[in-house]
Amino acid sequence: MKTRRVYSTVDLDQARQGMSAARSAGVPDEDLSLIARSDIELDAIPERRKDEHTDFKPAAVRGLAEGGGAGLLAGLVAMAIPPLGVTLAGAMAAGAAGAMVGAWTSALMGASSPDPVRQKFEGEIEAGRILLVVDGDGEAGERADRAIVATGAVPLPFDKATALS
Repeated sequence: MKTRRVYSTVDLDQARQGMSAARSAGVPDEDLSLIARSDIELDAIPERRKDEHTDFKPAAVRGLAEGGGAGLLAGLVAMAIPPLGVTLAGAMAAGAAGAMVGAWTSALMGASSPDPVRQKFEGEIEAGRILLVVDGDGEAGERADRAIVATGAVPLPFDKATALS
């Protein structure tokens, strides 16, 4: 499982050095992203490097799992009541419907709330610092941590498992 780590850098050059150090330590390019104040992002950061501004994907995944579980449970309960005539296929259909509704509603709610990194480090972002976000696993994550800190980036207290690893 990948762990998300966040580092604060003073400018885009230092963020690029940190990204290069992480790549050299074995972190794939797609596991690196940047977060900055909107004026900095618009002017200096390429679109493919920008981290998501919302909690859309993790919320959709949580909703899919929770809705599917709730729908399946409701279908199984309905199976236990003979007059309803629900079969196993009906219970599975209820689970699938619950998963779709759960993913849809959670994704809508997640799209309106900022991602956890932006929420936690809003002060750093508003101060003009650029955050380097690294999703690393195992030894590669540890090597990347040491290499990024060696570039002068400051590790921030955010050490959580990623939702989509």
